[in-house]
Formats: sequence, structure tokens, C-alpha cells
Amino acid sequence: MQFLPIFVDIQGKRCLVVGGNEIAARKAALLLQAGAQVTVVAPMLAPAFAELVPQDRLQHQAGVFDSNLLQGITLVISAHEDDAVNRAVSEAAKARQIPVNVVDMPALCSFILPSIIDRSPILVAVSS
Repeated sequence: MQFLPIFVDIQGKRCLVVGGNEIAARKAALLLQAGAQVTVVAPMLAPAFAELVPQDRLQHQAGVFDSNLLQGITLVISAHEDDAVNRAVSEAAKARQIPVNVVDMPALCSFILPSIIDRSPILVAVSS
């Protein structure tokens, strides 16, 4: 078993999403559903963020990733188009022992996100 399947309570915790594309929007929405306070760092946001931005638990920081953004962060997801940025996010998060997921790059992840079936109060997570 390469990863230990666990569920993490991020309710009210600060999480960081790096990237402003459609994939990043889906990951931000997932974190918001779990009750996180989400900061998205990207120069611009894809249209998919339009419905998320009005939420008081989502903050957009226009710009590029800087490791100082990890201060006080509980969990990081990087969905940037640039592999070098994803690698930098992974290395910086791991150096601070912050769980990090880099979309579609499992070698850079300290955790992975499974497929989720949410029929609250029943929640099923499946990974291969």
C-alpha cells in the first residue's frame, strides 16, 4: 500500500490552491465543500471560479507562488500548468511538512485525492 487512506478535517483551516485554471477551480470547490478557508494564488482565474469567488471563505491573491504563502497553511493543492511551479510548490510544502497534492503528478504528492461519492452522511472514496 503506497498511501494510507485517511479523511482529514480541514473545517476552518487555511488551505492554498496554486493555479487559476479549471482544474484548480474544481479543487478549490472541493476544499470549500469540506469547510476550508481557501486562498488561490494565480495571476488570473478561469471562468469556473466565478461562482466560487463571492464566497467569504475564498480569497484570490493575484500573482505567482512564493514559499512565504505557506505560512499558516494546513494543506496545499497545486494545479499549475507549469511543471516547474508544481515542483517548487511540492518541495516548499514538503520542507515545511505541509501535506501537498500536485494534480496528475503523484511523484510530487504527499497525499492523493481519490474519486469521491458524496451521499452525506455516507461518503465513499475510491482510488486505484
